[in-house]
Amino acid sequence: MRITRAAAVATAAAIVASALSAAPAAAHGKTKPLGTRSLAAVLTADKSGFDRKGNDYDILTAAVRAVLTAKPSSPVAVLADGTTAVTAFLPDDLAFRRLVADLQHTRKLPAEKAAFTAVAGLGIDTVETVLLYHVVPGATIDRKAALKADGAKLTTAAGATIKVDVYGHWRKRVALIDADRSDRNPRVNRFDINKGNKQIAHGIDRVLRPIDLP
Repeated sequence: MRITRAAAVATAAAIVASALSAAPAAAHGKTKPLGTRSLAAVLTADKSGFDRKGNDYDILTAAVRAVLTAKPSSPVAVLADGTTAVTAFLPDDLAFRRLVADLQHTRKLPAEKAAFTAVAGLGIDTVETVLLYHVVPGATIDRKAALKADGAKLTTAAGATIKVDVYGHWRKRVALIDADRSDRNPRVNRFDINKGNKQIAHGIDRVLRPIDLP
């Protein structure tokens, strides 16, 4: 599935209306303009490569690089443009390893390099679509705004939506409802990566799935 940059930008109005109308100040900041450090700069700052740390983003970084190497004009390139507001949800390495194990119908989690090889084997177009499903263009949604967005539907750069689910009585948490109804929904396990910039991200413990997988 391909979308143009114009199509991605066109989703911004819907995003703002659905997710940020209740808390525009929290999303855009009150005191000073947001910075322009890109999420790509954040991801590539980790030079460790594939390792045994499940809570970083080596597989995701490799997937982004693979898409942009094969398709330099992909909308995924927005992650390298710090002047463009986006909110991204970043699956950690353990999330990708769980995805591959699920697709291979095994309980054994592959190593990071093997997981990336399996993900890349799905094809660049598929990897691109999955990555775009994790990006909400046109909005900077920080933790405070996300916690006020229960039930909001966010239009992603893939053109499909994800739904915000704020849950918990004493301590509020955030989950994301994707298109797959047969697997547990991803939960945010790290908020406000690159906070203070137009591009912000939140770590998640599962990969968002743009289709319902068997």
